[in-house]
Amino acid sequence: MAHQGTARSTDAPRLGRAIGTAPSAVGGAVLLLPGGCETSTRRPSPLAAGAVRALGRRLARDGRAAGLATHLVRYRCRGWNGVRAQPAEDAAWAADEIVRRYGDVPVCLAGVDMGGRAALRAAGHPAVNSVLALAPWLPEDDVAAPPEPVRQLAGRQVLIVHGTNDERTDPELSFRLAARAKKANRDVCRFEVHSDGHRLRQHHAEVLALASDFVRGALFGEDFARPLRDALAAPPPLGLRMPLASGFGRSLRR
Repeated sequence: MAHQGTARSTDAPRLGRAIGTAPSAVGGAVLLLPGGCETSTRRPSPLAAGAVRALGRRLARDGRAAGLATHLVRYRCRGWNGVRAQPAEDAAWAADEIVRRYGDVPVCLAGVDMGGRAALRAAGHPAVNSVLALAPWLPEDDVAAPPEPVRQLAGRQVLIVHGTNDERTDPELSFRLAARAKKANRDVCRFEVHSDGHRLRQHHAEVLALASDFVRGALFGEDFARPLRDALAAPPPLGLRMPLASGFGRSLRR
């Protein structure tokens, strides 16, 4: 990821309006965390926000009957910015805002690219019970720096999805993080989308179906589809290199 400019950022994070038709009673919430770049104080990119809207629309539609509220988090700026980890701070603020608006409901952090890292990093918030990270951007291994933390994932259900041909964010780094997290938390799984790239376009429908199944199971206790159950139950590395089957979601869920 590249450095991007120093144009003025927003003063504070914001929570976008609920995507889709709001449920009559909210029983759980998803916070959508867009991508960004490694270093920048510029305003968040509308294109990055647009990239997670398809996921938001699918989750809002499938979860409405169960009481799912889906909101986009608008960061203060588009950069991670080193130890400041601003998107993760903004995600934690947004979880606080969900509790303020809806009460004590479970929250899933769903992030793409840099937003995937923010979701994983902010998972320690007490309202968060699950994390969905699609093609997460993670730092390269550096012996001079501490590894990306995983202790905050304890007690959360975690799903990571990564294309094997991703040339923007390294899928091997998400595997290594998942392997470390799995040692302390058995409710971690990772799916590999073979031959797909960073935007997961080739198997977009399957990825959305998998994400929807995971979110409804994590937030509302619905039974996971069998591939998810198998991935969560399998010992590493099997459950962390689970292939996403072509056509997932077209047949019966169970």
